[in-house]
Amino acid sequence: MTTEVTMADVIRLREVDEGDIDSLLMLEAEAFSTDRLSRRSFRHWITSANRAFIVAEVDGELAAYALAIYHAGTRLARLYSIATFPRFRGRGIARQLLTAAEKQASEDERFIMRLEVETDNQAAIRLYESMGYTRFGIYHDFYDNHGDALRMQKRIHHHRRLERTIDIPWIRQTTPFTCGPAALMMAMSSIDAEYRPSVHEELQIWREATTIFMTSGHGGCHPIGLALAAHQRGFQVEVWINTHSPLFVKGVRDAQKKQIIKLVHEDYTEQAQRAGLVIHYRDIYQQRIIDAIDAGDVPLVMISTWRMDGKKAPHWVAVSGYDEDCLYLHDPDPEENNQRPLDCQYLPVALEDFARMSLFGQQRLRTAVIIKRN
Repeated sequence: MTTEVTMADVIRLREVDEGDIDSLLMLEAEAFSTDRLSRRSFRHWITSANRAFIVAEVDGELAAYALAIYHAGTRLARLYSIATFPRFRGRGIARQLLTAAEKQASEDERFIMRLEVETDNQAAIRLYESMGYTRFGIYHDFYDNHGDALRMQKRIHHHRRLERTIDIPWIRQTTPFTCGPAALMMAMSSIDAEYRPSVHEELQIWREATTIFMTSGHGGCHPIGLALAAHQRGFQVEVWINTHSPLFVKGVRDAQKKQIIKLVHEDYTEQAQRAGLVIHYRDIYQQRIIDAIDAGDVPLVMISTWRMDGKKAPHWVAVSGYDEDCLYLHDPDPEENNQRPLDCQYLPVALEDFARMSLFGQQRLRTAVIIKRN
């Protein structure tokens, strides 16, 4: 890190290390009355690779830190925490730390930095705005003290802005196997303001669209099954699927289960033919996704979670926007590893990463369902 001199004090920025934990805990106690990071949290982030964690020293004494964490599988960084000992404030240390965190995140191929700041913290808001952060949302009762959070973001990788997004409400899946219904409810809520999602509706859609079995546990949702569920609720749909063969059977060992999955697949195909659904039996291409977003339609895409959690599970997401570098996703399943539901909205995924992420399994399955505006 670059050494800077301010007000006759030598300010040195460096990477955090294990020996900083006690000082960091003292800093948390002085800087925050709520929402403090614990010793366990500091130890986790010090040893993690998915972060930028920088401390500032003044004349050899730890004075401040900034921690930005990376959302796995995406190009998103989030300023998780930044703090300065009160006696060292007013010297521009926070600005230097955030600039260094942005630089490291950009070098680590993160395109966007996001943060939350309490709405009555005007000094911090002025700092962030002076550094190019823009407001894009507010969330009530966000902090432990019930304070509201202003959401801000900045493009840190470069400054071109060609972004197009759709206003999509975020809906969390309530079970490990209902990502498809949750993504579909997001799409239908975006297109029809009178549509009312619910847990009952989520489970009903899953019952209509499930493949019955998967490699383990409950079955996921078949793309044609999801399309039929949307069609039955009055929505126009378009299906893209790059195979005529039954889905997911290669991951199931039991012969009887394989046969049931095949029967379900055949039933969905016959229902789709009777309903006159548009099905393209080939790879969906990214330009079609972009065209759909431009039309205000909502594409649902099945991805492999390997790049996000290492589990190689099929997972449905809603595509909520794009720019020249990224597609943006609404993910119905927030990760447990210190990710908040707010981080699951408009997740930037680089176009080349998305091309790999949207292929699943040995079958090289690529599939999508576009929910259209009437």
